[in-house]
Formats: sequence, C-alpha cells, structure tokens
Amino acid sequence: MEKTVKIKVDGLYKTYLDARGRVYDALKKIDLEVYEGELLCLLGPSGCGKTTLLRIMAGFEQPSRGYVAIDGGIVEKPHVKYMILFQNYGLFPWRTVLGNTEYGLEVNGVPARQRKEKAMELVRLVGLEKFAHNHPHQLSGGMQQRTAVARALAVDPEVIFMDEPLGALDAMTRLKMQEEIVRLWQDKRKTIVFVTHDISEAVYLSDRIAIMSLSPGRISKLVDVPLGRPRNRSGADFARVQDFIYAEFEMSIREEIDYYI
Repeated sequence: MEKTVKIKVDGLYKTYLDARGRVYDALKKIDLEVYEGELLCLLGPSGCGKTTLLRIMAGFEQPSRGYVAIDGGIVEKPHVKYMILFQNYGLFPWRTVLGNTEYGLEVNGVPARQRKEKAMELVRLVGLEKFAHNHPHQLSGGMQQRTAVARALAVDPEVIFMDEPLGALDAMTRLKMQEEIVRLWQDKRKTIVFVTHDISEAVYLSDRIAIMSLSPGRISKLVDVPLGRPRNRSGADFARVQDFIYAEFEMSIREEIDYYI
C-alpha cells in the first residue's frame, strides 16, 4: 500500500548570528518526508539542531530558507492540528489532571459537560483515572508526562511533536513511558515526530530513524526499523538493529571530525 506523505521538509536551512556577529548554519539542507500515521525519531547528539528542527516543523520558529508543509500547506505558525510536547511537561500547577486535560477543549469553546466527558475518557486512556483530581505537584514525573499526553490528545491533533519528553524521568519510568507512548500511538494512529539522543529509545519507538549530524545540523542517514511490535528489548534482533544504528551514529560523528581536521 502506498504511503501518504504527511509532513514534507524541503531544502530547509536555519541560520543565526553568533556573539561576534558572524552568520552560521544551525541546520543545513534538511530534506525529509514523514508519512501519515508514522512514528519517526530524530536521533542525534546534543547541539545538532534536533529541537530547532522540531520547533520549525511545529511552527514555533521560521526557517531561513526552505519550508515545512503539512498536508501540502506551508507551516507558518503553530496550529491546533499539530501539538508539541516539551520535556518540562508545561502543566498548569493550579489545574488538576482533569483540568489540564480539559484546557484545549475549553479554549476551543467545547461545552463544559462535553469537555469533561472527553477529558475523563483520555484520563482513563492514560491510566490516571484515580488521580484525576490531583494537582501536578502531587504526581510523579511519569504521571505528569501522561497528563501532558492526555492534554495533547484532547484536541485530537493530527500530528504530535515530542521534544525529548522523557528526558527528565528515571530509567524505569522512562521505559514504562516508552511502552505507554507506543500503546497510545497504536490506539490513536497519530503521526508522531519524537526527538531523542537515546539510541535504544529510538529503536524501541520508531518506524524510521533520522540520524542527525553536528555543525551544521543535517540528516546524515534515514534508517527503517525492521522490527515488529511489541518489541523485545533483550532480543537478538533488537540488539542487531541497535548495533547498526550505533555504528551509523558513530560514523556520522567521525565524518564530522574528519571534515574539520
């Protein structure tokens, strides 16, 4: 079956001025297509421009050259059709789990009873029904992240951008949240672009991995992940794919060093 392109990044550059007023490329000639219903990971070292690229794709920044299009329309600003989740969760501390989940529906003018029913449905979906009336400070990091996911899903976006959303979690909670993200993705089939610098996380989550290189940031390799779901982290196939990605990742860094020597 032919895949439908949901997001197209074409000839994208992002330039900045450094402290001395010199122009430098943060991103250089990014070409990328993300398919509808796909879970794609942007994998790269810190400072390679993953977050900058994600912010441009979500409409929070504009490219210096090139463009991003979603469903054929040029992305010029944030839109309710595509939501972004940050590492810091962004929850309102004065609102409960249910209240945070309701927020987008409230902004969109959904009647109180209808939005409460919809929000509670999503709170159940992320496994927080018992904590619906708790405030963020009463929740663990994983629970806060699940609340942020529920809030994003409430407005029924077509695309969800995730900027290292699990980076602040402890190792065990992070593994559980990876499983949760896959479960929600399989249930809702949203298009997800997920930023990470963790190779194992990328292999576990994604259909494809876009490996990014440093200075300037660019996509050095696009890799299909040939594993079924659910994925066994301790299996030989998982280890082989992880080793392959690691080798590609290491090669892109070596090429970068050789370029500047």
